[in-house]
Amino acid sequence: MQLATQAQEIMKMANFTLHHLPLACLLLLSAPLIAFATSIPEGFLQCLSLHCENTTPISEFVYTPINSSYSSVLNITIQNLRFLTPYTPKPLFIVTPLHVCHVQAATICSRWYGLQIRIRSGGHDYEGLSYLSEVPFVIIDMVNLRSVAVNVEDKTAWVESGSTVGELYYRIAEKNRTLGFPASVCPTVGVGGHFSGGGYGMMLRKYGLAADNIIDAQLVDAQGQLQDRESMGEDLFWAIRGGGGGSFGVVVSWKVKLVPVPSTVTVFSPLRTLEQNATKLVHQWQLVANKLPDDLFMRVILWSDNSGPNGTRTMKAIFSTLYLGGVDALLEVMKSGFPELNVTRQDCIEMSWIESVLYFAGFERGSPLEVLLNRSSNTKSFFKDKSDYVKEPIPESGIEGMWKRFYEEDERVPIMIWSPYGGKMAEISESAIPFPHRAGVLAGVLYKILYITDWTNGGNEVAPKHVSWIRDFYCYMTPYVSKSPREAYINYRDLDIGTNNVIGNTSYEQASVWGKKYFKNNFGSLVLVKTAVDPHNFFRHEQSIPPL
Repeated sequence: MQLATQAQEIMKMANFTLHHLPLACLLLLSAPLIAFATSIPEGFLQCLSLHCENTTPISEFVYTPINSSYSSVLNITIQNLRFLTPYTPKPLFIVTPLHVCHVQAATICSRWYGLQIRIRSGGHDYEGLSYLSEVPFVIIDMVNLRSVAVNVEDKTAWVESGSTVGELYYRIAEKNRTLGFPASVCPTVGVGGHFSGGGYGMMLRKYGLAADNIIDAQLVDAQGQLQDRESMGEDLFWAIRGGGGGSFGVVVSWKVKLVPVPSTVTVFSPLRTLEQNATKLVHQWQLVANKLPDDLFMRVILWSDNSGPNGTRTMKAIFSTLYLGGVDALLEVMKSGFPELNVTRQDCIEMSWIESVLYFAGFERGSPLEVLLNRSSNTKSFFKDKSDYVKEPIPESGIEGMWKRFYEEDERVPIMIWSPYGGKMAEISESAIPFPHRAGVLAGVLYKILYITDWTNGGNEVAPKHVSWIRDFYCYMTPYVSKSPREAYINYRDLDIGTNNVIGNTSYEQASVWGKKYFKNNFGSLVLVKTAVDPHNFFRHEQSIPPL
């Protein structure tokens, strides 16, 4: 116990020194901290229990490396297999709160013991920052906080951060088939991270981002206090709706505004190859996709395989489309807005909005809605992703250069997804929430690009090859995408564009390298909010918002 007491004193000192000593001193200080790490568990668990005396014992929801369930709890929601190795840094504790009190206790005790917190709701963080750290850390896994309370009368819902998007969709449809919510195509994405970074899906052009439709929230701050919109103030409420997860506190739950959807929607996904004029169609898509009626969202998915003539390599483009209305109206829209695609009635399928959720998630027709409640993803793989925003159409020559580079990567491994803007995204100010990538009148966004290199064969042994390819491809795209800054989407987190020093504090200048790519001019405002609510930078990670 004497050793544990000494550890407590050192950790208390650390809470002071982390904010008052230069980096060189912090590096020297880290040695005794690590030396005493083995004495942390007993005191940390006692601390947790002291702060939640009148609830279900928190000890039942805490896992350490000596627990038999530790590995399965840690690994089950890790989506990127690049970070699922014996050498990946592991947390000292995984806390899976059942009550808000448990979140508060984990925050208070982690701060007391100088441990970092990583917050995980779905495990889809592209760089693993919701469950990785290079210094001693705790994961707060929100998996047990996933209730969804739908109020049909006032068209709202309270959704806890551990819920998946699929669970939210299911609970809405359970109550009403003409209400929906504009969030992710992927049903296993956790709402905590998704909402924190903006969040978008197939109703982007009609209703904007998920974060555009948040009207309240409950957040545990760095002092362990529970705040709602009124008590946290409008500045912090602004920051958590698109400012990225893990910077300002632990958002426990969100109140969202549900949106009307028609009883019948129409979907189609025609595929075109190079031999079917894909290059010209993709080029023409750039000119019309953001100008089509708001009820229509048509994204383009690009990849290559050996299905060309005589087994040759060819490019494929799928025009994956949701129309909030019936097939007759859709055919009229396509005839006048994009006749080159030659969409026919046979290409189209009418269904309910909730059935379209299953359709775009890749489930077979007729699948029960209950598949949306399955939190286990069947899409785990090794991957590296990047993002861009395009403000001027890419010429056909630039598109042809893309195809050549696709052929340099393994068959079916690289994918690009182009998502059009316009509609509601052109009506909302860049500063309305931290997410700044809007389709404004001057130099507005035409569409967003998601680059994916995704493989299973060869595992991490071939990772350098695939990562090198996507970096080279990203470099090739430089002349065709946004500039000064080259913008990026925070929910497609990319550590290639810069990181913080997570042991000490990071300067505004260092963080602005990536911060202005994600947030443009809103980055400075986020820094001011961070300085006001978490001046000692307790909530931090490699790309968290730093205080001044």
